[in-house]
Amino acid sequence: MTELDRFLAARDLLLEQRTDYQAACANFAWPALEHFNWARDYFDKIATGNDAPALHIVEESGEQARLSYQQLSLRSNQVANFLVRLGARRGDRVLLMMGNEVPLWETMLAAIKIGAVLIPAAPQLAGADLLDRLQRGKVRHVLTNPGGMVKFDELDQGALAGINRIVTSGKSAEHGWIDFSESANEPPEFTQAEPTRADDPLFEYFTSGTTAKPKLVQHTQSSYPVGHLSTMYWLGLNRGDVHWTISSPGWAKHAWSCFFAPFNAQACIFIYNYSRFNGQAILKTLQDFKVNTLCAPPTVWRMLIQENLKGWQMQLRELISAGEPLNPEVIEQVRAAWGITIRDGYGQTETTAQIGNPPGAALKPGSMGRPLPGYSIALIDADGNPSDEGEICISLAHRPLALMNGYADDADKTAEVMRDGYYHTGDVGLRDAEGYITYVGRADDVFKSSGYRISPFELESVLIEHPAVAEAAVVPSPDPVRGLVPKAYVITAPGHQPDAETAASIFRFLRDRVSGYKLVRRIEFSDLPKTISGKIRRVELRGQEKSRPEQGTRNDREFLEDKARQA
Repeated sequence: MTELDRFLAARDLLLEQRTDYQAACANFAWPALEHFNWARDYFDKIATGNDAPALHIVEESGEQARLSYQQLSLRSNQVANFLVRLGARRGDRVLLMMGNEVPLWETMLAAIKIGAVLIPAAPQLAGADLLDRLQRGKVRHVLTNPGGMVKFDELDQGALAGINRIVTSGKSAEHGWIDFSESANEPPEFTQAEPTRADDPLFEYFTSGTTAKPKLVQHTQSSYPVGHLSTMYWLGLNRGDVHWTISSPGWAKHAWSCFFAPFNAQACIFIYNYSRFNGQAILKTLQDFKVNTLCAPPTVWRMLIQENLKGWQMQLRELISAGEPLNPEVIEQVRAAWGITIRDGYGQTETTAQIGNPPGAALKPGSMGRPLPGYSIALIDADGNPSDEGEICISLAHRPLALMNGYADDADKTAEVMRDGYYHTGDVGLRDAEGYITYVGRADDVFKSSGYRISPFELESVLIEHPAVAEAAVVPSPDPVRGLVPKAYVITAPGHQPDAETAASIFRFLRDRVSGYKLVRRIEFSDLPKTISGKIRRVELRGQEKSRPEQGTRNDREFLEDKARQA
């Protein structure tokens, strides 16, 4: 049996048992691979003579781009030849900073074929953050669009010495940039100069940095391409599906669900590019282009339920939420409108989908599901023992192929998270008698008040059910009696004022829904500090609270629960 045969056997088992969770977990095993190159050995093989749609991008203007599997395979060969002509070799670092545009997919496939290492970067990056990526990533080649070109040109040009700069426009003559369109002149057949190993580096992702300086996560030629079989299974993809994941390039979730998982299933990746969120436009796009499967972050789901969902004729089969746990009320509103339950899941940049609710499995409100095929999950308590509540960990005795190599620039940090026979996620979960795991929060975020454990996520889930709350983050705040109390930083929804009346309404709302020992005792109306990927930096809010006095209000935007009760 060839390595491709092993990969296809593992893939086909998950496709065939996509609605039988017990059978899939019992029968699935990660394929043993040594010299597997997913783009050449798998993608090119299934693309030969294959006119099925692989990529379909729709712009707000109505302009569309479509490529079949065969077209994308041939174009990526041309791009690979183009990059090799410019000096790209196996192991070279290639920084990609683009939006959802065709060259992104062409270049990712090309880099895999060459054996280059991709460093995806968010289009919003600029200045010191961008320079940090170039220097820590040891970048040799850059590919960006005209908007990104401007950001590179603003950097100290000495930092760009020796770096090939490629732009997806006709401005190649300016400042030493090379025009990506030249790749169209290359031959459509590509011969690999140096064979790649399955354990060769392929991706180096800078994490979002919610608690510290971004880490550099390294994945291999197998850990993401093959590892995302678990993501394919969780998403519930079938051959020929039209799959849309609302995600921005530069972050791991984009590779998860806008690249590897759909291509592993031989589905069509669908993208709708929009400048500002418009619920009506999103729904019309889903309807007009007959999207089967949709994965979106909680923010999108919370905005979509403001629309009349029942008024649209959809062909949706699977609905998925990812990025942060989704609140039960949102799930129920979508189910009531479309008769489909949004399925949640869990994973990290360091892994693929680890835990999830796959198609056909019974769902439990608030739970993110059970361990997915190929993952052995343990919850480890504060004493280092397996428990039904504790840090979510992956057993290294059954190390999944999908787990990262480590942090490329930090051996100490790698050792820290790979200690005591487990990979430590830093997230806390609670498991019930049937094996379903509920997300509690980041280990750093969970705290005690009057001796009781407080889950910020649990309180945030209740807070955003109030009509005046658009977003909320809960952190510990010093208190002279309880030591620490829950405090909520709140962004108000349109039409609501950040004043004492609104705060009093939120406090009353919480008292009816939350046990007394974990009531939010302070509310402050404020912007929330976020990473470039949009995740809340609670570490900044916690630090802010530590420096404040234990009694009284700190500013005119902060309100106390006991004062509101007396009013």
